[in-house]
Amino acid sequence: MSTIQQESGRFSISMDCIQDFEFRVKFDKSSYQDLLMDEPPPVGQDHAPNPSRLLAAAVGGCLSASLLFSARKLRLNMQGMHTEVSVQQTRNEKGRLRIGKIEVEITPQIEEPDPHKLQRCRDLFEDFCVVTQSVRNGIDVAVNVK
Repeated sequence: MSTIQQESGRFSISMDCIQDFEFRVKFDKSSYQDLLMDEPPPVGQDHAPNPSRLLAAAVGGCLSASLLFSARKLRLNMQGMHTEVSVQQTRNEKGRLRIGKIEVEITPQIEEPDPHKLQRCRDLFEDFCVVTQSVRNGIDVAVNVK
């Protein structure tokens, strides 16, 4: 068995339509709170983030966690971090809305940064980001409508 197969895990979530385009997401761990999603008008009521915003949060959150992980491994004293994620929506050749670009700006607060360790951290952290690397490389999505 390869290292990737040994380390890969499987998890699942479930979603139920509450009303119109509002969905409740239930996670596979009872300690996690449910999450609501909704679409903006004209189809939804914009009561909760839509999937595009959750994708932006997933990319930004994973990159931030990866930077923190790398900084800790290199013993950089991170005191805090602020992340801004900007999403550019675009239309494809059929006029369908798509995520065209995601820009992430991370501002770590590091006490007495060692320039060599800081550069090493910058060079490595993106490779640890599961979500960003998966999005960049494309994800195999299988869909089955029963």
